[in-house]
Amino acid sequence: MGKKRKDLFIGKNFLLQNEAAEELYHEYARDLPIIDYHCHLPPKDVTDDRKYRNLSEIWLAGDHYKWRAMRSNGIPERLITGDASDREKFQAWAETMPKCLRNPLYHWSHLELKRPFRISDRLLDGSTAESVWEECNERLDEPGFTARGIMEQWQVAVVCTTDDPCDDLAHHKKLARAGWHVQMRPTWRPDKGMMIEDATAFNAWLDRLGAAANVEVKELDSYLVALRKRHDAFHAAGCRLSDHGLETVFADDFTEAGVRQSFAKARAGKQVTPEEAAAFKSWILVEWGRMDHARGWVQQFHIGAIRNNSQRMMKLLGPDTGFDSIGDANYAKPLSRLLDRLDQTDQLAKTVIYNLNPRDNEVLGTMIGNFQDGSVPGKMQFGSAWWFLDQKDGMEKQIDTLSNLGLLSRFVGMLTDSRSFLSYSRHEYFRRTLCNKLGQDIEDGLLPRDLKLIGNMVRDIGYRNAARFFDFDLPVEPEDWSTARERVQKRK
Repeated sequence: MGKKRKDLFIGKNFLLQNEAAEELYHEYARDLPIIDYHCHLPPKDVTDDRKYRNLSEIWLAGDHYKWRAMRSNGIPERLITGDASDREKFQAWAETMPKCLRNPLYHWSHLELKRPFRISDRLLDGSTAESVWEECNERLDEPGFTARGIMEQWQVAVVCTTDDPCDDLAHHKKLARAGWHVQMRPTWRPDKGMMIEDATAFNAWLDRLGAAANVEVKELDSYLVALRKRHDAFHAAGCRLSDHGLETVFADDFTEAGVRQSFAKARAGKQVTPEEAAAFKSWILVEWGRMDHARGWVQQFHIGAIRNNSQRMMKLLGPDTGFDSIGDANYAKPLSRLLDRLDQTDQLAKTVIYNLNPRDNEVLGTMIGNFQDGSVPGKMQFGSAWWFLDQKDGMEKQIDTLSNLGLLSRFVGMLTDSRSFLSYSRHEYFRRTLCNKLGQDIEDGLLPRDLKLIGNMVRDIGYRNAARFFDFDLPVEPEDWSTARERVQKRK
């Protein structure tokens, strides 16, 4: 086992490279509550307050970031997603860690070991794997290391899961009845409802939608009735956001008659043409946007992923297993047309747009300015650095682009976009990166040396802007949230 030293790597001032950054982080950012308005956590794990058997189960299972690194390191699939024991898989990951130098996984992983596991006196590698394994597993037996307990340690105020319109939301309803002080809200993710080009999968989904809405979906009108009933049900369960995962944006011309014909064709099990599919998708994105606006929701667009590139591994492991990449579709004009169609009738909801290709930073940084209308500060948001970009370099580029082309001060901040309860360290990573960026500007004379002024902007980006922007019934001041949380905990 390697020699132990206090704070070997992730120290108090990790990523904070000047005195102004240190003060901004420790005085204004460090202790803010977390509003995690987009993630992929399983609602059942939160409601059941899942307890984890070992470090591999909570840290490696489902984490395709780590899986990709292990494959790049020549680790056999048996030790990643296969039938190897949890201890063997963890050993393989530990031995991969030294090869991750300069990959953000090296930062994230050691941040996750430090918090919540309180391990910062050794680097993870093959020689320290056993001691880290044993110590973390002992922690997982302590109170406060269940799914909810970890969220409480991170001061999570709201978590928004990602849910299909067919989901019954039973876990959200059950948790709401339990009166836990952390809000778990669903997010409407209707992507399968536009995949008309695959008639078999589309019809299977329509059948599930009809069963969930208690509507027989036969033609376009009944499809819309079923969607609206589920949209209403999501709202009643606390949903205030939608989310759309798009490889590109659809905004072709369409007619109602043409859309009806295409839907009937697909419902009969027939193959629609690419042109018919594009027109249908263009139509349904507008319909969903109008539904969101009517309910006062925020709509999100995650644009630019090419998913399931390896068909061999897709057949073997299924989706979301680490075989996705950045796309290069040109979507500036169709995105403008989609937003304009909604804006023309004053039905454009508050919107957050995320890009996966960094070349599109300036496209989105300027696009959001076209549709700011003065009704809400920061109504149109350039979303946080997403997926392959949610590391230091990607975060800094997003911050710079938004600063240059919009108002960084109105930004609603970071999210985890994760399936892991340990990923709340990404909020810390973002806050440290933001404070370092602003601190460096102060040191360079690009911002005034007014720590209260800049610190208030940090608090806005870290918590207050999101508390104002999303209809989550949260106090704007983080201190008020902390007081309300303590009252709930005392009652329980």
